[in-house]
Amino acid sequence: MLSPKSKIMQKGKMMWVLCFVFAFMAFAFTHGEKTVKVDTAKSTVNWVGYKVTGKHSGTLNIKDGSLLFHEGKLHGGEFTIDMTSMVCTDMEGEDATNLVGHLSSEDFFGVEKYPTAFFKITKAVPYGVDGKYKVVGDVTIKDKTNPVKFIADLREADGMVMAGAEIEIDRTEFDVRYGSGSFFDNLGDKTIYDEFKLTVSLTGASK
Repeated sequence: MLSPKSKIMQKGKMMWVLCFVFAFMAFAFTHGEKTVKVDTAKSTVNWVGYKVTGKHSGTLNIKDGSLLFHEGKLHGGEFTIDMTSMVCTDMEGEDATNLVGHLSSEDFFGVEKYPTAFFKITKAVPYGVDGKYKVVGDVTIKDKTNPVKFIADLREADGMVMAGAEIEIDRTEFDVRYGSGSFFDNLGDKTIYDEFKLTVSLTGASK
C-alpha cells in the first residue's frame, strides 16, 4: 500500500504527464496540420468553353471549401462549385440568358438535378519554386468522378492565403457530349470542343 506521501508524488507525476501530452498535442496541431476555410465572397471560378466558331466565357460561385496544410505546405483540400450560379460574361441580355439556359439543361450539365460540382485534392507536391505545386485531384460533375492534374500557385500575404490554378476538363468524361465531334459526325461549324477551362482563385484567412 502506498503511503500518503507516495500517493501525492504519484499524482504529481501524472499531472506532469498529462500536461506534457496536452502541450504536445497543441504543438502538433499548431505546427503540423492547419485548415484554411475558403472565403466564398473573395473566391472565384471563371469558365471558358470553346467551339469551332469561337468561345464563350463566364463565372461560377464557390459554395464552400477549405485548404489543408501540413508543416506549412499544401497537403490537401476541397471545394464545391454552385452550378446554379452560372453566368455568361461575353454576351448580354437574351443571348446570355439563352446560353446559360442551354448549358444548364440536360444537354450539358443538368443543373436542376446536379446543382453542385466538387473537387478534392488527393496529392499536392511542391513544384520548382516556393508556392508552386503539382496537384492531383478528383473532379465530380453530374455524379461522375474523374482524376485531373494541374499546376497551382499559392501565396500568403496580409494574413490571407491565396491559391490559383487553371484546370482543363474533358466534359465528355462526365457524359456531357452535346455537340462533341468525338461522338457525332458532320457537325461542321456547330462542333463544340470537348475541353473547357476553369480558372480557380481561392482566398482564405491564414489565422
